[in-house]
Amino acid sequence: MRHATRGDVDPFIVMDVMEAARQAEAAGRHIIHMEVGQPGTGAPAAARAKLVADMADPLGYTVGLGLPDLRARIARHYADWYGLDLDPARVVITSGASGAFLLAFSALFDNGERVGLGTPCYPSYRQILRAMGLTPVDIPTDLADRFQPQPQHVAQHDLAGLIVASPANPTGTMLDKPQLAALAAACAARDAALISDEIYHGIDYDLRPVSALEVTDEVYVVNSFSKYFSMTGWRVGWMVVPDDHIRRVERLAQNMFICAPHAAQRLALHAMDCAPELGANKAVYAANRALMMDGLRAAGLGAFAPPDGAFYIYVDVSAHTDDARAFAAEILDQAGVAVTPGLDFDAARGHHWLRFSYARSTADITEGLERIARFMQSRRA
Repeated sequence: MRHATRGDVDPFIVMDVMEAARQAEAAGRHIIHMEVGQPGTGAPAAARAKLVADMADPLGYTVGLGLPDLRARIARHYADWYGLDLDPARVVITSGASGAFLLAFSALFDNGERVGLGTPCYPSYRQILRAMGLTPVDIPTDLADRFQPQPQHVAQHDLAGLIVASPANPTGTMLDKPQLAALAAACAARDAALISDEIYHGIDYDLRPVSALEVTDEVYVVNSFSKYFSMTGWRVGWMVVPDDHIRRVERLAQNMFICAPHAAQRLALHAMDCAPELGANKAVYAANRALMMDGLRAAGLGAFAPPDGAFYIYVDVSAHTDDARAFAAEILDQAGVAVTPGLDFDAARGHHWLRFSYARSTADITEGLERIARFMQSRRA
């Protein structure tokens, strides 16, 4: 049967790693999961209990932009966290952050336009852009710039838009307020759209993440309930758009999705008032981060930038291999630890990098690091 070339996108390699790990578990092995960016916890218990009560009511469609109560609560979240007075009308509830990217790219860009990505980056940006007939432009970044794009890149690459992520996946690095302001100014000077991926806000350690909304209103800000709020499987996120884009995005949302899942929206509303449980989750990530940095260095895998946020460490393994995918498979086979090769995040240079996630329990991280240390010792023997 005929098919469209828009489906010719690259696989999401981490999902292939997950499948290999699943097969190993099905064969009876115990696998430590450091490959996937999924919290080891579920949605907050108090929020789930409230949703059970909500289920007594019919949960039909919501309006296209999302539950008004949830949009208002998110606006209050920006006041609480960032000191911003945000109009709830600018908040769009989406089917996960992925749904937000579909809406953003549809609203902002025409076919063939060039959208910049600072590599290494979340791979689905590139694949969604390709599937939508847009042109992803990889912008190689380096350790000196903490793997973040620079203002001059907007003009150098003749971009119609730029996607930034802070904290970033896979590196965990962040942009400060002057850096975000400079990127926003560079985009404005070229009439390029700025999209700020902020789905790891709330998972930070030494510094508070800065929202792009603190430096400009001419931005699409994407966030999600998957990470800090520990609701990966519920597929609900949000986006903040400029005033004059609300109706444009609403029309697209109505036609593409009708609405985000009603039950997930109700759970998200309740989860926003579960600060003690969410704070406890964050404390686990902080402990895991310290263990991971020390453990990887002790194992001889110390070539990384310490992460400012999120729950990943992106490690240069070029001293050990020229094929990160084969190296990851070797670690899974011999050590029983699933990790992600950097090719997911950087097609040109990722064969020298691995991403380690520390989103699971501290016991799992401790055990995984012990296995990796033994594996690395055996390679040196």
